[in-house]
Amino acid sequence: MTTTPGPVRAAQHDVQWRRCASCGNFVYGKRLDRNRKVCPECQFHFRIPPDVRVAQLADPGSFEAFADDYPPRDLLGFTDSKPYPERLRDAQARTGRQDAVLTGRMTIRGRPVVVAVLDFTFMGGSMGTVVGERVTAAARTALDERLPLLLVAASGGARMQEGALSLMQMAKTAQWIARLREARVPVINLNTDPTFGGVSASFAMLGDVILAEPGALIGFAGPQVIRNTIRQELPPGFQSAEFLLEHGMLDAVVPRENQREHLARLLTLLGPSVPELPAAPDPAVLLDRPIVATRSTRELVALARMIERPTTLDYLGQVFDDFVELRGDRCHGDDAALVGGLARLGGQSVLVLGHQKGHDTAALVHSNFGMPGPEGYRKALRLMRFADRFGLPVIAFIDTPGAFPGIGAEERGQSVAIADCILELSRLRVPVVSVVTGEGGSGGALALGVADRVLILQHAYYSVISPEGCSTILFGTAEHADRAAEALRLTPSDLLRLGVVDGIVPEPPDGAHTAPHTTALTVRGALVRTLAPLLERSAEQLVAARRRRFDRFGDPRLQPVVDWEMHDEH
Repeated sequence: MTTTPGPVRAAQHDVQWRRCASCGNFVYGKRLDRNRKVCPECQFHFRIPPDVRVAQLADPGSFEAFADDYPPRDLLGFTDSKPYPERLRDAQARTGRQDAVLTGRMTIRGRPVVVAVLDFTFMGGSMGTVVGERVTAAARTALDERLPLLLVAASGGARMQEGALSLMQMAKTAQWIARLREARVPVINLNTDPTFGGVSASFAMLGDVILAEPGALIGFAGPQVIRNTIRQELPPGFQSAEFLLEHGMLDAVVPRENQREHLARLLTLLGPSVPELPAAPDPAVLLDRPIVATRSTRELVALARMIERPTTLDYLGQVFDDFVELRGDRCHGDDAALVGGLARLGGQSVLVLGHQKGHDTAALVHSNFGMPGPEGYRKALRLMRFADRFGLPVIAFIDTPGAFPGIGAEERGQSVAIADCILELSRLRVPVVSVVTGEGGSGGALALGVADRVLILQHAYYSVISPEGCSTILFGTAEHADRAAEALRLTPSDLLRLGVVDGIVPEPPDGAHTAPHTTALTVRGALVRTLAPLLERSAEQLVAARRRRFDRFGDPRLQPVVDWEMHDEH
């Protein structure tokens, strides 16, 4: 007969059973261990010590701990309910370590990293001088050996018992993250429950990629501090990892069972690229001459806007060999109208950006019909700088009616965000290739279009304004949109003649949506043909040529318009 453990047998629970703090169910200890200390009923992530964390992430036998021979000292003679030295002795006896951090080297799926893991069971994972020094020492080793640094946080913040010296560790650790950033050595944060105070306001939120566990509480001031200080009630889910993801502070919330694989993919994409791209495809994947129009401009615009056309996420799944999304503007939010992340094209790691729409009403509403707000463009800006830092070519997919024109977007700096993207693209020291896959609407499109090479699909368009907008401004009504579309010269062939685009990517006769996989393979081939020669150029050559490209528009001495009939005669 099976009995359910009850409160009478609490002593046995301490050994064999654990009660979930989320759902309240009792979980058998061995089952919990097999499930990586995650509740099998509600997926609540129990806190785990550094040794267990390392065992879950590292390749078996690969972890090499750094020396733990630097004991903390009581420099202030601090005493609260008990003297600080006594608290230290208790924590050391309980954890078997000198202070609240474990550091060392290890590999994850064969990729070497330096790692520092905070121990919440040691005085709440608080950061004193020893923790600050050992995190800094791990950063120094990562810099010396040119290895990525993985920082796993679980902390209540700075250690009060060490006073202002603890506060100084925020600056000390942050400046070493800055050193790694300057040296282009990747830093990845994995924040767990809880991550607060001086740790969250320093190294725990400064990584190139910031991940968190589901349900982890992360913030500057803890909930109790907020309630007691400003008497403000907190909304449900406040400061959870999911809350931070929604508000643009994280790249991903990754369940414990997926963390090792997720980290391995990131490390691979941030690691060395194979020098060569895939084999050069058939030249027919990219046309460098105007094509005979088979549709009116009005029909082309309608086809470019079709809800069935492949979106950026569709292309990501078929053009590239791997893709890991990076999210958030690190300021206010994460905009679903603009996606981005690390990808692999053959052996070459790249940074991909793209406007995102959707194929049904729910998806369109979620992505705001492909119209990014400032958060979307600031996310793009962050990822552009990320690409520049790690020498990753940028590939951008353009498909937007334009940037979102709402009140909130204006309040949060829409123009500044777009302008910053345009400026940043003009000076990136890596190759930039943009592809207009549907609508290329105004400055919202150009924010991803300042590129070394600009391609356009056969049934896409690129324009300073929508035909309806042009008609409304010039004629006072949208009824003349067809006439405006003709006058704007927004077709791929018109744009090629004007020098705005460099090549046309063929589509199936009835549009990309009728054969999305075939279209994706054609786009892949066009990208390979376009990117390959750019990879041979130096950073200085890329920036200089990109600036010359845009200088020529409107300069009578550098007229970009090509007369193809005259060109063919010669």
